[in-house]
Amino acid sequence: MSTHQPPMPQAPAAAPEWQAAPGVPYPGYTSPIPVVRTHLGHAIASEWTKIKSVRSTIWTLGVFVLLVIGIGLAAGALVSNSSSDLEGESPLGLGFFGLLLGSMCIITLGVLTTASEYGTGMIRTTMVACPSRGRVLAAKAIVFFVVAFVVTLASASFVAMTQVSMLDGNGAKDPSGGEWLKATVGVSLYIALLGLLSLVIGSIIRHSAGAITIMIGALLAPLVIALFMFSESLSSLREKLVEYSVPNQLSVFYSNSLSQSGPTGWDPLWIMLGVTAVAFAGAYALLQKRDV
Repeated sequence: MSTHQPPMPQAPAAAPEWQAAPGVPYPGYTSPIPVVRTHLGHAIASEWTKIKSVRSTIWTLGVFVLLVIGIGLAAGALVSNSSSDLEGESPLGLGFFGLLLGSMCIITLGVLTTASEYGTGMIRTTMVACPSRGRVLAAKAIVFFVVAFVVTLASASFVAMTQVSMLDGNGAKDPSGGEWLKATVGVSLYIALLGLLSLVIGSIIRHSAGAITIMIGALLAPLVIALFMFSESLSSLREKLVEYSVPNQLSVFYSNSLSQSGPTGWDPLWIMLGVTAVAFAGAYALLQKRDV
């Protein structure tokens, strides 16, 4: 008759070093990855990675540079090869045409910086990574403004220097320091603010096509509507539309306003700054109330 010995009880396995023994308070876990408090700099780094990684940035800025430099140099070449001279006018004004068309590229990029994330659903990932919505909007605004300003400044400065050298013998006057500052730094700040306003509108509308349509309309509609106001009773309204239209405000930086009154000097910059600040405050308030 066989006897069956019951199996001897196994000793419990030793607890891992990180696990507390029974009856001993849990000691906690220390991550080998340094834990730091996030700040605006981290959000800026994230937005910089985004804006330089997408193809839309390269294409829109590339077309912008081609328009500004191509049209600017073409205008300078046509004037330099013509028999007439500029009669003491500043050659810097010829850079207006390229920047007017190129501003549409900056508007498009500004809208896509925010609205495209809502279209793809990427905004959910962005808000999970950075729950502070105001910080996200501020980071997008800072990165976009710096990129738009630097690219515009480089393009406008190159065109300005080239046009001055090309038209040296055509009766053009030598631009003063103030004219150089307005035609390079001033107009670049204005274009960057116009793009920043587009970014804010994209955040409010959250639809790329709709926001781009609104901004293109704001760029061109006032001047186009004013051109067809033939009635004398609408003359005051027509003048205001021309004076405060974006094309006229751009021309002010080249001392070549389309109207005899309205903004002068650096006034267009302060107007655009005020409008952008109001829109930014509205976008911030809506961002806090809406669901992602």
